[in-house]
Amino acid sequence: MNENPAGGLLVHGAAHLWTGERGAAMRHAGGTDLRVRGGVITAIGTLTPEPAERVIDASGCVLYPGWVNTHHHLFQSLLKGIPAGIDLPLVQWLAAVPVPYRRYFDQEQALRVAARVGLVELMLSGCTTVCDHQYHFYPGMPYDASQALFDEAGKLGLRLVLARGGQTMARDMTDVQAPPEVAPVTVEMFLESVETDVRRFHDPGPMAMRRIVSAITTPNWSCRPEELRLMAREARRLGIRLHSHLSETFDYVRWAREVHGSTPLQFVEAHDWVGSDVWFAHMVHLSDDEIAFCARTGTGVAHCPQSNGRLGSGIARVPEMLAAGVPVGLAVDGAASNEAADMISEAHACWLMHRADPRAGGRAVAGAGQPGGHAAALTVEDVVHIGTAGGARVLGLGGVGMLAVGMAADFAVYDLDGPRYFGLHDMAIGPVASGGRPTLRALVCNGRVVVEHDTIPGLDLGELRRDAAALVGRMNF
Repeated sequence: MNENPAGGLLVHGAAHLWTGERGAAMRHAGGTDLRVRGGVITAIGTLTPEPAERVIDASGCVLYPGWVNTHHHLFQSLLKGIPAGIDLPLVQWLAAVPVPYRRYFDQEQALRVAARVGLVELMLSGCTTVCDHQYHFYPGMPYDASQALFDEAGKLGLRLVLARGGQTMARDMTDVQAPPEVAPVTVEMFLESVETDVRRFHDPGPMAMRRIVSAITTPNWSCRPEELRLMAREARRLGIRLHSHLSETFDYVRWAREVHGSTPLQFVEAHDWVGSDVWFAHMVHLSDDEIAFCARTGTGVAHCPQSNGRLGSGIARVPEMLAAGVPVGLAVDGAASNEAADMISEAHACWLMHRADPRAGGRAVAGAGQPGGHAAALTVEDVVHIGTAGGARVLGLGGVGMLAVGMAADFAVYDLDGPRYFGLHDMAIGPVASGGRPTLRALVCNGRVVVEHDTIPGLDLGELRRDAAALVGRMNF
């Protein structure tokens, strides 16, 4: 990781600079040079290098804000493509993969290697802010998982929001034959651990490198209903946000209606888990009224299109959410349900998926009698917005997610040098529209160059591959 020189940093000569804002404001109208001082963007335009200033030659490149990943499970980075779960829907998949395989994360090394794999994969896609919904905590855990995750993110120079998960009760649907590493904690233990992590790590600032969030794994399954209000009250006393999964599948919604007599969103509303300090992963199955409710209350959504597709959960109504004003961020979810957990593949899938969604168009395909999609249901600009500024809003990081003077210097310099991009008329849309993974000429987080010429300084990628393979081999012994 390269520290800024005394004279600061200048990114010079980019072909395009996208700001992260919605609509026409996405494409910066002036020059594309960008100056950094003290971790903050101080100028954008046509700029002349100053004495002692380090210059990154961005000739022919595209500048995007660093991606903001609003929901992940980093420990799952060693659980990709497990045959027993590859073709299962959510509940059966939970019982076949994340629950039984948690026994292999009984040692700190496994968590650290998994986190490193996930963070490196994200970095090389241009991601600078990661929210990890870490729910692998259990009574008598022999290591400090929170410290390990912040250590790994800190070594790589990334922003980490740790959504401190867990469960206070076993889940009948998935935990019947669970290993000891899935044992629940008491609500007192959960609240104490969240408060301890807030005192150790939490920075409330708008450009924080470390944040803590209270994030019970699933409000309908992982704790008793009466505990939710207590969790919400304690989180707000500590000045932190709330996060969890919600309304991921149709069966989830049906189960909530049968058990609680309400939709999942109505259930959490009744227990104080809505508002501008709350966001939920997935939210695939929302009614028109629920979308309007989220917009009215500021309740946010972490959109996970690839995981939702992989598990057959459905397509979230993101175009309608954006139109209504719901805060929406992009997320990769855990790699155990998304075998390519990087933000470029996520953005590409997001762009395509909503255009193919029949609900987006409602027009019959000639001669087929089937509803068609809509080719402008979600633009590339929309996708970049939700993956950057939208995600920062969801996480409450007001100084992150956009390329503008006074904002944090978090950005990716993409060099579209591969044949995938040859012949592209609008190079600015290439990272999303063409997919693949563009070469990173540089990735800058908090004003520091953390990736240079597609390489993470100080990281032995071969060693990381061997470490991951050894741990996967242990699981399959």
